[in-house]
Amino acid sequence: MNLLLQRIVVEPNICFGKPCIRGTRIWVSLILDFLSKGMTIEEIIAEYPQLTKEDIYAVLAYGAEMTRERYVEIPVEAAA
Repeated sequence: MNLLLQRIVVEPNICFGKPCIRGTRIWVSLILDFLSKGMTIEEIIAEYPQLTKEDIYAVLAYGAEMTRERYVEIPVEAAA
């Protein structure tokens, strides 16, 4: 198991059971949204100073692990 994943927790009574960064109530999905919109790690940490680079890397590791388990339907475009 990737050690970074130990930074991610799911607790039924916290944040509706959504995956969060350990010791915070910051959702993994929130950080992934920020990254997908082009925010840098430094910008995210400036916004949430309780986070570390390792926390952001843990979010990415969690996202990568989830893609191994679940698939998102993406429409296939016809070749031009």
